[in-house]
Amino acid sequence: MLVSIAAGCKSNSVLGKAGLEKNTAPPNIIFLMTDDQRWDNMGCYGKPEFNTPNIDKLAAQGVTFDKAFYAVAICMPSRVTMMTGRYNSNHRVGFVAPDDYTLSQADFAKSYPAILKNAGYRTGFIGKVGFTVTEEAMRPSTPKEHFYKDHMGGVFDFFAGSETRDDKGLVIWPENDLGLQEIYRGGRENSGRTLRTGEAMMRFIDTQPSDQPFCLSVSFYAVKHDRDKDMYIPHFERFRNTDMSVPNNWVEGDNPELPEVVKENARGVYLHRQRSSTPEMHQKLVRRFATQGYSVDEQVGFLVKKLKEKGLLENTIIIYTSDNGRFQGSHGLFDKCLLYDESVKAPLIVYDGRIPASKRQRREDALISSVDMAPTIVSMAGLETPASMQGNDISGVLNKTQDMSKWRDAVFMEDLFLAEMFSKRYNGNVDEINQNLIASNKSYRSRGLRTHRWKYIVYYEHHPKIEELYDMDTDPSEQNNLVNDPGHLEILKKLRKKTEELYKKAIE
Repeated sequence: MLVSIAAGCKSNSVLGKAGLEKNTAPPNIIFLMTDDQRWDNMGCYGKPEFNTPNIDKLAAQGVTFDKAFYAVAICMPSRVTMMTGRYNSNHRVGFVAPDDYTLSQADFAKSYPAILKNAGYRTGFIGKVGFTVTEEAMRPSTPKEHFYKDHMGGVFDFFAGSETRDDKGLVIWPENDLGLQEIYRGGRENSGRTLRTGEAMMRFIDTQPSDQPFCLSVSFYAVKHDRDKDMYIPHFERFRNTDMSVPNNWVEGDNPELPEVVKENARGVYLHRQRSSTPEMHQKLVRRFATQGYSVDEQVGFLVKKLKEKGLLENTIIIYTSDNGRFQGSHGLFDKCLLYDESVKAPLIVYDGRIPASKRQRREDALISSVDMAPTIVSMAGLETPASMQGNDISGVLNKTQDMSKWRDAVFMEDLFLAEMFSKRYNGNVDEINQNLIASNKSYRSRGLRTHRWKYIVYYEHHPKIEELYDMDTDPSEQNNLVNDPGHLEILKKLRKKTEELYKKAIE
């Protein structure tokens, strides 16, 4: 296996930039992703009441990014973006027409796990898959069967995954791994979805050959949903009486300041009424999300301990992020998707055990996109990134060899989700339904960008277009839309143009 890796490496040029010896073995890479975890719902991002000591320690010992953003902020397309390094408008995998395709096997073959597998890495996947791979891209993107073994079996050596819950439709291999079977045996006491995910992580490490590097992708089912069965109830006792902080842009009841097209059509508006629109509802909800975050944090601690015990930590890279954020009542919204920071700002922590502590312990404010994850992982393995990947390799930012004057000055973001289209995704005339929604001015699809200072959003299918502009330095909660302020006309024109330029690059 090591022969094939050596043959595919770039003479360890990336590792050399990090100040490592040229003959260093390829690193192990662990990509940890939570589900719907808002960026600030952990101690290292300013909310100590969430009690995430292990994640906080990982952040303190690694690089913590303060300006990382999702290229798209809803699970299916976001996961595909991070695995393939391609924008949503490019890969077109999503929940609603016209961008409602599955991911073809040919495109999956250019994802980071496939590339590392071909180079000799042992690859694993644990948790929520969230998208479907088929022989050819097809519609709709949410078929009734997923054929994980048939279509992903050649990429992953170790797999314990399902679409949304690990107690429904779970598929595991190797089929003869009795330890893996025991982890997911029905009826086990004191077991929850996050604990099982953690146990499967440990199983992967315990079964790892000593002469082969590995790439493990872990997609926690938490912190999505907040039913009792979604939580490990003993952990809830830690938060039962905790007074959770309330964001200054949380809105009780409806928010009259939202764009009309959003107020009238977006799913997050009515979900807020149902779930987070009173102080009591907000506290209950966030305590339950904190419980799940704590359970994830515990597994991160177990993982680091295991890597230390196995003597692997010094040659392992751990990346921690989520697939999208969630409003939790901010802006009078509950859901995600929309391009406000609660939805599109990402937690991102990178710990590289190969680098001396003094050179990796810092906060970083470079603009990072979720589309950067795949090319970065491929580069970290010492491999060439395929031309299909549209993101940037952030290795130079991590090891401070990047000329920051040549780094991006804006990240592109888009939201292609419409709630009404989602409810009709199995209809045979989805394209006609979509055109009717646009014609009736009910589309709130948007795109925009984030610079170090500015946020620009345009609802481009509405007539006339609706725009939002925020000065994030003075208004980080996005409360004062400056789009009609004559004093900001020039920056508005500049950001309009830049957004369209980035969109055209995204669809190339």
